[in-house]
Amino acid sequence: MPFPTRSGSRAGTAGRECPAKNAETMISAVYYIFLVLLCTFFMILSALALVVCYPFDKGRRVVHELSRILVRTFFAIPPRWRQRVEGLEHVDRKKSYVIVLNHNTVIDIPTLYYIPLNFRWVSKREVFRTPFFGQYLLLHGDICINRGRASEALEQMVRDGKLWISRGASVAVFPEGTRSKDGEIHRFKAGAFTLAKEAGVDILPVVLDGTKTLIKKNLAFNWGNRITVRVLPPVPAAEVAALETHLLMQTVRDRMCGALAEIRKQQ
Repeated sequence: MPFPTRSGSRAGTAGRECPAKNAETMISAVYYIFLVLLCTFFMILSALALVVCYPFDKGRRVVHELSRILVRTFFAIPPRWRQRVEGLEHVDRKKSYVIVLNHNTVIDIPTLYYIPLNFRWVSKREVFRTPFFGQYLLLHGDICINRGRASEALEQMVRDGKLWISRGASVAVFPEGTRSKDGEIHRFKAGAFTLAKEAGVDILPVVLDGTKTLIKKNLAFNWGNRITVRVLPPVPAAEVAALETHLLMQTVRDRMCGALAEIRKQQ
């Protein structure tokens, strides 16, 4: 009786993997279609909420809560997706913060909605032109900056950020300024820290891990993905004011890098 060769074994394995990959791609396509319909529904609902609630809801809390429901729905439906949130005891819901978090992928944005705060994003102008996503940012009242004009972008971030903080909201910023290609936390830019100093608020560091692997290179979803969100102790406003900006940036980055390394060791 002939034994199967290695090449024959590999061919058999490939044959078994192919239907699985096709099924994964098909399920992902169906889920994308569902998300488009879901986002359309919530966009219409958010627009109505903005019109109806704006006179007594300058901080757009209702619109933000609708976004939170949308995000929770997105993460809740796939049965094998897991999200672990740590450090919520460090969050005071009555306070406004400048939230700083590491940036790996677009999935970082919905993931932050696990933090129970009303916040506005700071995003580059190009993101506002993205179909669906850009409209959501406008409805949400997020801060649009032109990264090509650094000084003007900083002025706008500080001006608009202070406005939202005065309305009781927090402001979320990716201090690296762009996505990390290798998953590590790279050098910070000064904008978020300047805003915190100008507004006189605490800085709330948040570390994300696992968002980069939720969507594969072929755009199919990883149906067994795990995400960790860790909220670190805030840097008090008094410490923010006392430290030089470059020292403040380095202090926060060191804490976040240490937390990310610790999360990965636990996996």
